[in-house]
Amino acid sequence: MAHWHYDRLSAQDNSFLLWEKTGNVRMHVASTNILDIGALRTETGGVDIDLVRRATESFLHLVPRYRQRIYQIPGFDHAVWVDDSRFDLTYHVRHTALPRPGTLAQLKDLVARVQAQPLDRNRPLWETWMVEGLEGGEQFAMITKIHHCMIDGASGVDLANIQFSLSPEPEPIADPVPFQPRPAPRRLELFLDEAKRTAGIPLEIVRDFRSFVSETEDLREDVSTRVSALTRLFGMGMNAGETPINGRLGPHRRFEWVSCRLDDLKAIRKGLGCSINDVVLTIVTGAVRAYLQSKGVDLAATDFKVSTPVSVRKEEERGELGNKVSSWIIPLPLAEPDPRRQLETIHELTEELKETNQAIGVQMMNQVQEWTPSVLLSLGAQAMSGPINTIVTNVPGPQMPLYFHGARVRAIYPAVPLMQGMGLGIALTSYAGTMGIGFNCDPDIVPDIELFIARFCESFENVAAAAKVEVGPMSEDVNEIYATFEA
Repeated sequence: MAHWHYDRLSAQDNSFLLWEKTGNVRMHVASTNILDIGALRTETGGVDIDLVRRATESFLHLVPRYRQRIYQIPGFDHAVWVDDSRFDLTYHVRHTALPRPGTLAQLKDLVARVQAQPLDRNRPLWETWMVEGLEGGEQFAMITKIHHCMIDGASGVDLANIQFSLSPEPEPIADPVPFQPRPAPRRLELFLDEAKRTAGIPLEIVRDFRSFVSETEDLREDVSTRVSALTRLFGMGMNAGETPINGRLGPHRRFEWVSCRLDDLKAIRKGLGCSINDVVLTIVTGAVRAYLQSKGVDLAATDFKVSTPVSVRKEEERGELGNKVSSWIIPLPLAEPDPRRQLETIHELTEELKETNQAIGVQMMNQVQEWTPSVLLSLGAQAMSGPINTIVTNVPGPQMPLYFHGARVRAIYPAVPLMQGMGLGIALTSYAGTMGIGFNCDPDIVPDIELFIARFCESFENVAAAAKVEVGPMSEDVNEIYATFEA
């Protein structure tokens, strides 16, 4: 019996490591949270970082990946998780401050610099930054970075349920569970194990096929559905149109955000008879259309596609880290000027995608990766620019207020990583009656992100008008959004 321990990354999780080989790609998901300082205030008005670290240490045993690092398998472009025998919490939970009084613009600049830096692969792949010095002194920011190979949107929400509490009263901090790192395998042992696994792939394919046949209720129907999903996926083509939003990714990032009331989006959804996601994609369509028009782009000749992640996480997999995600690839109707008709087109597309199960096609491609030699996956990752222009991800979050040891979370602004060739990514998370919308961009590709956000806010109002709904304004300051609740 081997005395060492490791966990092999799934092909999908490993692919997020491979994509970073394509140059300036940073495959970490990030979030900027604004919190009331509350019980975390020190006598000098700052954040009690020692308390934060003790609170963080108390739950680390619930998320083992937080104390594991990746090991590369020699001779294979694949990695495994091993316990980090030199784990240092102070490296991962960091403390910094803005020059007082710190503005939102200064905070965004700091967030952008943090997001632009790759995570150290010799350590567990996460960081949390506590940022004090915000104007007014009553709030602080928490910036989180977690590599995508560890987490997807749904498991990120599950992780928040571990980190945060529903109680405004600070709870006693439990004593940390002692960490005993298990020995890591030698590299020769990793190589031999992976070589043995590779040799057994044909048998694995047979076992998976037999399992599929035995578990499906209607084999003919299930096979037909999966073939149709793949046919539709490949029928969309493997390239997207060239636009001013796309280009060779550089090393720099810029991060902006706005908030709106979730009830406003729900009212629009009800008025137009569609889903929240349809509303979001319609707002994005209007924003992209207006932005590209200002750049002189021929919209009728532009094939603009977005990827919308779709969780395939099962109920019994809740709380697990790693990725259980597929996606829809949706062409936006940029040539259509009317918001209601844009919405109708998008709604028809999303309903068709549900019926044809395009997400199954992407999921099947992920399964095929498990059977593909890692060297081929590496070459594919380096060559892939993808058939999309941008990513739009919308993750439902908790609607009850959350607290971190008595500090109330006021806003959550998510950031989606940028793939090669992609200059802008849009992420949304609903929380406590608000919708936080994060815009992650490469400023060398999209130097005027303020213009795009202005068009986004205008599109929000246009879609609301099409639904005959009165909405409040979008704002970068979530405190202004909360003020409209009382008004």
